[in-house]
Amino acid sequence: MEFDDRTPIYAQIMDLIKRRIAVGELKVGQRLPSVRDLAQQVVVNPNTVQKAYLELEREGYATTQRGMGTFVSGDPGTADLLRRKKAQDIVKWYVSLMRSLGYSPEEMTAMAAEAAGKETK
Repeated sequence: MEFDDRTPIYAQIMDLIKRRIAVGELKVGQRLPSVRDLAQQVVVNPNTVQKAYLELEREGYATTQRGMGTFVSGDPGTADLLRRKKAQDIVKWYVSLMRSLGYSPEEMTAMAAEAAGKETK
């Protein structure tokens, strides 16, 4: 995994896990990799992964069961909510950048529709 220098690594690990939940790679009730295993996979200090897991738990996306591990928590709608939030974040980013270039909402919509049409062909 390559990390962005502008965002804390633990937040990027959280984002990775949330993205995996959003697209269905991780399901509610599924066990997350151990702190050590994930730290080795992404080549970071285990404390960084532990912080990510604690924050995911604080946000309600994970739960830790002593001696058993950390699991994806929530209900069946958790993935849909995360997916929608990620999409909204992307749209806000897109709109912000396009506004900075001077595009109107109509032009943004037309360009997005054109790009989406090209993707499906």
